Amino acid sequence: MAAQDTKIRKVGAPAKKKREGNIHTRRVVGDVLAHVFLAVMSVIWLIPVIWIFFESFNKNTSPNTTTFFPTEYTFDNYIKLFTETDTLNFAAMFFRTLMIAIFTCAISLFFVLSVAYCMSRLRFIMRKPFMNFALVLGMFPGIMSVIIVYFLLQAIGLQTTSDAWVIFTLTIVYSAGTGAGFYVMKGFMDTIPMSLDEAATLDGCTKWQVFTKIILPVTKPMIVYQAIIGFLAPWLDFVMAKVVIVSQAYYTVAPGMWLMLQKEYIYQWFARFAAAAVCVSIPIAILFIVMQRFYAASMAGSVKG
Repeated sequence: MAAQDTKIRKVGAPAKKKREGNIHTRRVVGDVLAHVFLAVMSVIWLIPVIWIFFESFNKNTSPNTTTFFPTEYTFDNYIKLFTETDTLNFAAMFFRTLMIAIFTCAISLFFVLSVAYCMSRLRFIMRKPFMNFALVLGMFPGIMSVIIVYFLLQAIGLQTTSDAWVIFTLTIVYSAGTGAGFYVMKGFMDTIPMSLDEAATLDGCTKWQVFTKIILPVTKPMIVYQAIIGFLAPWLDFVMAKVVIVSQAYYTVAPGMWLMLQKEYIYQWFARFAAAAVCVSIPIAILFIVMQRFYAASMAGSVKG
């Protein structure tokens, strides 16, 4: 009987090795194809970025239709972009948009954290109906509210007649409804054990202390995510800014860069448009680099039990 078992094992061993070899081969082929596909997609994704970067140094200010890369390079596009303010004041647009994005990021972060904490940790009347209403409301695209927001601002008298009013008005518009987007933050807070809240309450902590000393340190990864979202929304928005801002003199960067591509400006401003695109991407890159460091540190140091 033992000899028969040994014979069966000897016969089955080559077949098993063959199957394992086939599986390994398929895995290797699959990995190679996946890496080739990702490499090709990365090149396709990087081509416009590389092109716009080199185009920002193009000495020829009009669109280049003969060669892919410029033939002559200069830094004048960046210099003129921030120094020549007679036609389009990009420096003012950049600073104006930066202020709006920073204020909106801070306000929206506070709103989302507050609403998410209340929905996740507190129990009160109309809690579930409010969550359902916010969920249904979030199904509608924000662009549907553009005209209503415009007429509301007119009725209230928030006219964009100065830099201060533009910053104030757009900050209100961008951050007013951000509290309704609490679902992602609430989902993360739901994973935090309620025993932490109960232990802190027994130690004499108030709800505010539980929120600031217990919940916020654990939710740092989601705070980083919400801060990035809160900054990018006003920084890259075109539709709302174009509708709300009635004067070209108070444009943010998105409508301002759109204006550079109009027929009366494109032949003098196309290279500067490329330089503006590079400048606009710099704060985003800095934000991602800084926030990624905090995200990694918070994930390494946070322990939930």
